[in-house]
Amino acid sequence: MVDTATDLFLELTPERVLAAVEAAGLKTNPVCYALNSFENRVYEVELEDRRRVVAKFYRPMRWSWEQILEEHEFMTDLVADEIPICNHRPFPDGTTLKSIDGIHYCLYDRFGGRAPEEFDDPSVERLGMLAARIHNAGARRQADHRVRLCGDTYVRKNLAWLGANDVLPVRLERRYFEAAHAIADIADERMEGVETLRVHGDFHIGNLLLRDGLFHVLDFDDMVVGPAVQDLWLILPGRDAYTARQRETFVSAYEQLRHFDRRSLRLIEPLRGLRLVHYATWLARRWHDPVFPVTWPHFGTEAYWEQETRDLEDLLADIRAEEPAAVALSAEATTKEEPELTNKDFFWDWEDKA
Repeated sequence: MVDTATDLFLELTPERVLAAVEAAGLKTNPVCYALNSFENRVYEVELEDRRRVVAKFYRPMRWSWEQILEEHEFMTDLVADEIPICNHRPFPDGTTLKSIDGIHYCLYDRFGGRAPEEFDDPSVERLGMLAARIHNAGARRQADHRVRLCGDTYVRKNLAWLGANDVLPVRLERRYFEAAHAIADIADERMEGVETLRVHGDFHIGNLLLRDGLFHVLDFDDMVVGPAVQDLWLILPGRDAYTARQRETFVSAYEQLRHFDRRSLRLIEPLRGLRLVHYATWLARRWHDPVFPVTWPHFGTEAYWEQETRDLEDLLADIRAEEPAAVALSAEATTKEEPELTNKDFFWDWEDKA
């Protein structure tokens, strides 16, 4: 059942957006454009002095007030360390978060730049050091309300919801659930003894901009408390020898500024499995939003769940078969060559940028 705040969220109009910005103490001109975003609603708004800001309206019932403030706190810590990010901007009263009709919202300065197309070795080195700086800041403070990246939050709770809502075809549910539970168990086992801290959580190429020769990090909406390796495998998600070599370059650069626990490399494939389940459940939970059926018309079909089930089962087989040496970073690492994948294969919210 969708609540009133969610109804209002789905029916946000430019007029409602401008009214919210004005209610927060900023005078606006009647200029408001919707920007691309699936999870939240994001708009470019022109202020009375003709400056442009970005207003972000959080989807109701996803993050609590306290969780969003911890996201903002993390970003503030990063700015204090002079780490290049696209940061939120305070309202006139100094706060960073407001609520209207049960919908939380904040503002960002309009931020330009170009999206990187691919990473050469020097870029990977820079990203390794950038991730280390982010994690140095992330390790200095707790986030008591934020989601923990683990088998419970990314798999078991999601499976309980999928089961309760009869989302999967009956003939596939048992297979899908068994593979997902097994991957969650392995992820939790391999995470024992691995440090967890505030990490970006969705650190992929689509959340980076190049501006003035620097990588700027965007969108901390999926910030979690989890292992550092989460921000490694997402930025370099491939499974071939070239990616293995680039991961070594990344880690070597990372280690110039922060220790990296190489045992955590064994988490990459289980974390990939957690993300697959989390993504599929995310789509199912959002299906009432008109944007989702239009964008993912194939979701929910028998063929979709057949492929998802096979992908999980194949991944589980790979995880069980891998030896420690198979995940050790080495410039000489060799793996089975696979077809070249694109960003769309890894990131459901990826859109090509001109």
